[in-house]
Amino acid sequence: MAPKNRKRFRLAAALWRVLGFLTVSAICGVLAASLLVPTVAATGIAVRTSITYFNGLPSELVVDSPSQTTKVLSADGKRIATFYAENRVKVGLDQMSPYIKGAIVAIEDSRFYEHAGIDPQGILRALASNLTGGGRQGASTLTQQYVTNVLNESLVSADRGDQVILSGQKSLGYKVREMKLAIELEKNYTKNQILEGYLNIVFFNRDAYGIEAAARHFFSTTAKALTLPQAALLAGLVNSPTFYDPSVHPDNSVKRRNQVLDAMLSQGKITQAEHDAAAASSVGLKIAPAKQGCAAAEMAPYFCDYVSHLILNNPAYGADVAERERKLYRAGLTIRTTLDSRLQGPAQAQVDATAGANPDKWGAALVSIQPGTGKILAMAQNTVFLPAPGKFDTQLNFNVDSKDANGNDLNGAGGFQPGSTMKPFTFAEWLNEGKSLVAEVDASRRTYPLDFPWKSSCGKVLGAYNTAQRALGAADDLQNNDEGYYRKMPVNYGLYNSINTATFAEAAQLDFCGIQKMVDAVGIHSGVDNARVNMHQLGNLLGAIGVAPLHLANAFATFANDGKYCTPIAITAVTDAAGQKLPAETSACHGAIKPEVARGVNSVLQDVLKRGSGVYIKPKVQAKFPTAAKTGTSNTNGATWVVGYTSGLATASFFGDTLEGQKRPGRNITVKGKFYKAIDGYMLAGPQWANYMLQVAGLYAAAAFPAPPKSMTTPPGPRNGAP
Repeated sequence: MAPKNRKRFRLAAALWRVLGFLTVSAICGVLAASLLVPTVAATGIAVRTSITYFNGLPSELVVDSPSQTTKVLSADGKRIATFYAENRVKVGLDQMSPYIKGAIVAIEDSRFYEHAGIDPQGILRALASNLTGGGRQGASTLTQQYVTNVLNESLVSADRGDQVILSGQKSLGYKVREMKLAIELEKNYTKNQILEGYLNIVFFNRDAYGIEAAARHFFSTTAKALTLPQAALLAGLVNSPTFYDPSVHPDNSVKRRNQVLDAMLSQGKITQAEHDAAAASSVGLKIAPAKQGCAAAEMAPYFCDYVSHLILNNPAYGADVAERERKLYRAGLTIRTTLDSRLQGPAQAQVDATAGANPDKWGAALVSIQPGTGKILAMAQNTVFLPAPGKFDTQLNFNVDSKDANGNDLNGAGGFQPGSTMKPFTFAEWLNEGKSLVAEVDASRRTYPLDFPWKSSCGKVLGAYNTAQRALGAADDLQNNDEGYYRKMPVNYGLYNSINTATFAEAAQLDFCGIQKMVDAVGIHSGVDNARVNMHQLGNLLGAIGVAPLHLANAFATFANDGKYCTPIAITAVTDAAGQKLPAETSACHGAIKPEVARGVNSVLQDVLKRGSGVYIKPKVQAKFPTAAKTGTSNTNGATWVVGYTSGLATASFFGDTLEGQKRPGRNITVKGKFYKAIDGYMLAGPQWANYMLQVAGLYAAAAFPAPPKSMTTPPGPRNGAP
């Protein structure tokens, strides 16, 4: 292009800029009284029509609270995790350093406290600079910037982020609308309210929205504690968060910081001495990377994951999953949970000590329930949420069901075979039917043919050709763990020594519908699909269907609570950013077992630790607290348990195969350098439970269990004994 043509092009471009500026001024009407009006008229623009157009633009701006960070807290107020789409913590203007207030006004809008939303002088200054210097100086006031941020935030919150308008993309019409909204905003809000809103919404970094999050991210401090150089640096950052990022472009950020300090000095906001000291200071970054989600939880990542699924599955938090996700990640909720951090630390330490990052990926889990409230107090497993060198990683929660009762995903492993920990429920029905806990049963019997007359009040006495009876099946060759127990014995002796043939001998005298009601009443169900465990299948007497540790612990908590069952809960209170209460969980309690029956079970399960299948478990928790427990081992030794309790704390301890399919036998394995020919409940799950309970049981009630009625402990007469 020839030099003369280039000059003509530049002149034309400049004239179009002037014309555009004058058009905006005319439309707004704000500059109508200035000397520019004749010029506008000379261009052929009808000022009156433009003002009418301007007045017809929308004037109301819905200033919703910007997206905020959700906090998940333990019962004792400690942070478990945070959730956010934008890492933001809203604070009041009184919780911000005076330096940041002065710095942001000085560099972004020096006439903020003088104009009424738009600044004609600023527009003229920017236009003159851009025309004479060829620059791109902006003219938006803080109020206009706040308007843009509010509009964009509403789009992002509504999942319409693709419609967000950035500064360089604003059309003339958009700028006019922005001006109109800014003028109206100033009529409804004070300057300090606008400044507070701006500093809480503005973008500093992808991990820091708003001044509080920025202070924490870049300097590991609070907005209130920001020093002058820190505040100046952050104020300069908003102009270009990437270009002035001090962690990436320190030289750019220092140069920009000093520009802010110069502006503050020239406007009388700081002294020369303050300016010089701040300008000479180092950046002094102390980056604290923001962490969000359960993978970055400060404790109990799997409990955190369980809580998040409870929120996302609950229609009380939104009509659909998308709305619930917005609530969780954007609403600034405070979710207070039942978790007791005093228990969680020891629980995690124990599962790590039991199994750790073993190369064969054997799983260990602990979960505690408070009897009488259903509160989940601790939940731990020996894995990490995300892949890490030398670690056993999985996102499956070993302690909870795969799905909830409505079929919604809980991200659980789906339970493990409970083995002999199911025996107390058959024993409870034995007592429920009025039988003595010292009555004798014939544990020598190892075979129950297909035509054995099992009883079920749901239908008839089950005969050889009854289809319901055939569903029960046959027991061809029952095995006990040790020889020497195939004989007649007291029923309580059979339970605390965990004799399989004794449990079948009990069931031979019981109503299977009664056993079913007992199991249902204490909340035991399949961990895979939440279906009831069908006690009309003989294998389930010995725990053939996988049950989640959470619900097994809660079933035993019913014994501890004198027979009253309470649904397990994890969330006690939820409030939004405005402090409004949202629905939380409430445990529903009911009498599931007669108190005298629960007391009878408690008396026998105390003997498990004193002289039964748990006698080898160390340390001896029962020496310090009144304690009851039951060991359990699946047929293949792939799932081993101890579920034990005091009057105030019930804990399920698990060790076994947690991989998909759970088919590996727990035989000839090495764990933590020790070889096991075959693992049993007392070997790994037992010490895990005992060490943990010894540390934490004293934090909750640990009273002596009430004794069962004397009639229950009286040997029966000849007619009431075993057949």
